[in-house]
Amino acid sequence: MPGSPTRWDSPQPIRYPDPDVVVLDERFRPMVLGNAAIRRIATGFAFTEGPVWFGDGRFLLFSDIPNDRILRWDETTGGISVFREPSHYANGNTRDRQGRLLTCEHDTQRLTRTAYDGAVVTLAERFEGRKLTGPNDVVVKSDGTIWFSDNGAGTRGNYLGHAALQELPFRVYRLDPRSNSMTVAVGDMARPNGLCFSPDESRLYVVDTPYGQPRYTRVYDVVENGTRVVNGRTFFDGDGWADGIRCDTAGNVWCGFSGGEGQDGVAVFAPDGTLIGRILLPERCANVCFGGRKRNRLFMAASQSVYALYVEAQGAAGG
Repeated sequence: MPGSPTRWDSPQPIRYPDPDVVVLDERFRPMVLGNAAIRRIATGFAFTEGPVWFGDGRFLLFSDIPNDRILRWDETTGGISVFREPSHYANGNTRDRQGRLLTCEHDTQRLTRTAYDGAVVTLAERFEGRKLTGPNDVVVKSDGTIWFSDNGAGTRGNYLGHAALQELPFRVYRLDPRSNSMTVAVGDMARPNGLCFSPDESRLYVVDTPYGQPRYTRVYDVVENGTRVVNGRTFFDGDGWADGIRCDTAGNVWCGFSGGEGQDGVAVFAPDGTLIGRILLPERCANVCFGGRKRNRLFMAASQSVYALYVEAQGAAGG
């Protein structure tokens, strides 16, 4: 009944196993802990995105895009504080292989790196002399190269950035910070969004979220010593759609997912593209990351809230 109390409004504990962690294929069952429940760890935001874990400090950073800030959740106290404000309407975040924060900024239409002393350095804002449309999500390979999607989400209106003319096609770029060279990695998608590598980096998964068209997830083979991708093909194409994605160490793909009641939350796919499990949330989920002391805690940035769940899986490096 609309307006009736839900588990998220109640102070009562959830009976184990959590009924909102749904096994659809037996391959998902070993990842589900029978004595761990989904927790809403923070709420009251406008639109959360870009969760990234800092194990050395035991905290999570995440973006609250319309409020133009990056927030910090402390694992030891559960407290929330402002990490950066203004954030230039930051969206996706990750860490490079040296532990520095990488951020996709909508309003400045650039990719930045935060140095150890807090100084912010611009890594990319133009390609072939033209302004990027607004970096969205970002991952890092073991060779130190940075791969990020540029899809105009922050420049189609003022809620997530500012209205601006599109100067470049929507693409995924590969940036080598050692040589400061940037190339087009994926140029055959309508509007690339979330992305991640398989644990062995032989595959690149990219979500396509075009406006007003069917949305699906593709997978590419990584070739030429990890510098190019080829053979793009459909990985998932069905009801609902993914946004931010991350791989675990076994190669399963964990997707922030939207699709309405019974689908909103996280969808988990096996390496062969089979949907094997769901983590149901009362809100659409934009992005995920693994964290915690053993990298076995899934953090979910979902619309107005952030959720967490311990699982028997560990996140792959680079996301």
